[in-house]
Amino acid sequence: MTTILLVEDHEEIWDFLSRRLKRRGFDVLLAHDGQQGMDRALGERPDIVLLDMNLPVLDGWTAARSIKDGGGTMPIIALTAHAMSGDREKALAAGCDDYHPKPVDFSRLLEQIDALVPQVSAG
Repeated sequence: MTTILLVEDHEEIWDFLSRRLKRRGFDVLLAHDGQQGMDRALGERPDIVLLDMNLPVLDGWTAARSIKDGGGTMPIIALTAHAMSGDREKALAAGCDDYHPKPVDFSRLLEQIDALVPQVSAG
């Protein structure tokens, strides 16, 4: 079973996403700030991280960089309301492997997860 770490501080979003991902057969871990997300990513080694970029304590860009610098090899998808020109490139430069603008298009997000973790995807 694919384990997804969802790092999101807005309850409506993490509740919606975690329920839908669990229904698809994923094991979902939650973190509600960037520091907690970084700690869980490095400590629990999920298969993939869905990382909001606007987080308390430690922003998503810093968390992504810290995960990769700390030896985290799992793919990271940036989830962000930042959809301006250059934001995708900024997320990729911080260590994210893909970028998904909010509001979340769930079917597209599943395609992105499957593309990054095809060998263990719950589909």
